[in-house]
Amino acid sequence: MENERLILVTNDDSVHAKGIHALVEMAKQFGRVVVVAPDKPQSGMGHAITIHDPIRLSSTAIFGEVEAYSCSGTPVDCVKLGIYEVLHRKPDLIFSGINHGENSSTNVLYSGTMSAAIEGAMEGIPSIGFSLADFDANADFSATQYFGAKIVQQLLDQPISSSVCLNVNVPKLTQSEIQGIQVCKQAHAYWADRFERRKDQHGRDYFWLTGEFSDVDQRPDTDLHALKNGFVSVVPTHFDLTAYETLERIKNWKI
Repeated sequence: MENERLILVTNDDSVHAKGIHALVEMAKQFGRVVVVAPDKPQSGMGHAITIHDPIRLSSTAIFGEVEAYSCSGTPVDCVKLGIYEVLHRKPDLIFSGINHGENSSTNVLYSGTMSAAIEGAMEGIPSIGFSLADFDANADFSATQYFGAKIVQQLLDQPISSSVCLNVNVPKLTQSEIQGIQVCKQAHAYWADRFERRKDQHGRDYFWLTGEFSDVDQRPDTDLHALKNGFVSVVPTHFDLTAYETLERIKNWKI
């Protein structure tokens, strides 16, 4: 229909991931869905774009009757190509995910899933990134679909600034076990990185990134606290990285 809502769906786990298929099914109740997603896993790509290699786009029937394309580029490439080469217009909504694994706290900085949603916000398009705290390729996404639909409906009923996207994380629980939805802030936590030095078959050294997530932020109003206590977390997120409090403090520097 001419006035039907147009929704662009992408992810960072590839068109083959179970999460994006669950998201497409959820999104279909809100309008016409078009998928542009990576042809291979692109986790941890952050806001990377492809500038030194050609980007290839191929139509795929993997989503049945839903118009869909696999892209050789990053999640952000997918959003850009979706807007300017597939749709030739800005969609009404952008959904990214459902990611296999949570994107809470500072993980948002590394996340290809959330970078796609942030790119949508940069384009002034209402956008949401969805993640489930379960890395299993065959994870159950039904609770994420249920609570995700509630959040989408709220966004449609009470729109927010178009320069802000939503970071939605769902705990690894059944729908009945989840306590509800909490709007909260991003926790201050980080990865305590370390590298394992290994040798390849030729005896040459290489490194494998490992480490543990250091949950140093115990405040009760954060996404990590919400997830630990069985709630879906919703964090309004924007691309303006200015530290405004510090900006005011250093304005009087004599430089």
